Amino acid sequence: MSTTHEQAGGLSKSQHTYQVLKSRITAGAYPAGHRLVLGSLAKEFDVSTVPVREAVRLLQAEGLVHFERNVGATVAAIDPVGYEHTMQTLAIVESAATALAAPHLTADDLAEAAELNDRLRAGLDQLEPVEFTRLNHEFHEVLYTRCPNPSLVDLVNKGWAQLAAIRDSTFSFVPARALASVAEHDQLLDLIRSGSGAEWIEHCARAHRSATLDAFLSWQAETHHS
Repeated sequence: MSTTHEQAGGLSKSQHTYQVLKSRITAGAYPAGHRLVLGSLAKEFDVSTVPVREAVRLLQAEGLVHFERNVGATVAAIDPVGYEHTMQTLAIVESAATALAAPHLTADDLAEAAELNDRLRAGLDQLEPVEFTRLNHEFHEVLYTRCPNPSLVDLVNKGWAQLAAIRDSTFSFVPARALASVAEHDQLLDLIRSGSGAEWIEHCARAHRSATLDAFLSWQAETHHS
């Protein structure tokens, strides 16, 4: 079968397979260590093993999959060091973008952010970490997207994409952090609504992101010492 055969949406077989497999990995449907059996996947997607192999190679290049002799392709374990570095970078660039975006946010933007935070608050009782992380991203995206510096916005988007590739939701490990996160969102919105200075908004946004990283690092230290 030709790997250039177009699927719905104009994707080739390998591109379609890659996107589906990546979404399953990043959503946690395929956990670390899950074997990607080429023959089974080819049968599921109704393709030959060639586009499946191409898709797995792309995932391997992104660090999502690793190949082991006599085992084959498996979903790679989460990289805690990569998470730490990405969060450190995101704390800097996202807080700067949020501060620069603040004067450009409309009443509708702030209402949308508040509604997203209300949905986050409503999910605290029965926390679903992956969904909480998705809504959390949407909340922050509203606040930084209107930053007038497109290069800075691009850096923030890349940081969030890297977090998705790492497949890590801090809230899976430290669910108590979710409650504090929602309260910090309220504080950040109050600062923006009141027209606080860019320096204070940036400080608040950076402290918020850093607190999430600190919660993860504390959990990791306790886990390794237990």
